[in-house]
Amino acid sequence: MKKKILVEGMSCGHCVNHVKEALVELKGVTNADVDLASKTAVIEVSEEVTDDAIKFAIDDAGYEVVGIETV
Repeated sequence: MKKKILVEGMSCGHCVNHVKEALVELKGVTNADVDLASKTAVIEVSEEVTDDAIKFAIDDAGYEVVGIETV
């Protein structure tokens, strides 16, 4: 399953890498593509990964999730 996450607070390539690292460390995330220009991350996840877990990982990395949708 793919999810699109809207992320606020990213301002540079380092931020992109930080968000990507936080996402791929989640058990069940197999791929993460983070885009600075659109302030989004598209991830491939198993169904056991909850939106709350995704939000917590990004919040813990210092960024804000403003939306999550299944694509």
